[in-house]
Amino acid sequence: MTVTAVQKKVTRPRADALRNRERIVTAAREMFTEFGPDVPLDEIARRAGVGNATVYRNFPDRDALVREVVCSVMDRMTEAAELALAETGDAFEALERFVHTSADERVSALCPMIQSTFDQNHPDLEAARLRSEDLVGELMDRAKAAGQLRDDIGVGDLMVVVAQLSRPPAGAMCLSADRFVHRHLQLFLDGLRAPARSDLPGTAMTMEDLRQA
Repeated sequence: MTVTAVQKKVTRPRADALRNRERIVTAAREMFTEFGPDVPLDEIARRAGVGNATVYRNFPDRDALVREVVCSVMDRMTEAAELALAETGDAFEALERFVHTSADERVSALCPMIQSTFDQNHPDLEAARLRSEDLVGELMDRAKAAGQLRDDIGVGDLMVVVAQLSRPPAGAMCLSADRFVHRHLQLFLDGLRAPARSDLPGTAMTMEDLRQA
């Protein structure tokens, strides 16, 4: 075995270590949604079924854990849309999958944490955000070209309404609203279909407009 092969064997994370990390991220997402970003890390460790030392070995501070949770949520939203597009070739259906997955991931409860707890320009966060925004923009352009999506909607319009409709803020009865979320989101999605039934006031909102608002 070569030195390089030995090094790779030594540095590759063990399967149980990867499972522990995933359990921590899942528990953190659930508890951040239920109680907000200040939930004690030892409570997250308890829900994940690991020791406090395991949490700190994977995430040296709270910001690192919050960032990992938000990045993993955005990645799963993106993957859901990509899978829908691969399965059906239908851009609007892929957009619907993205929106409903955003609700299931409780994105509106988590996204405010980006602004309040850590650097919004961290490379990991920026990469996850760009992947998500680029895919949604591509899906919307394809749906418009196919005559499925009204022309006066921008990516910013979609994201702000998804955030408003999908969940109340973290810790504010998030779980009790679950039974209404997908119903309301589908009503919104149906309103995006072309041909448009009315003219919208103002202009389409971009993600840059949303960030500056």
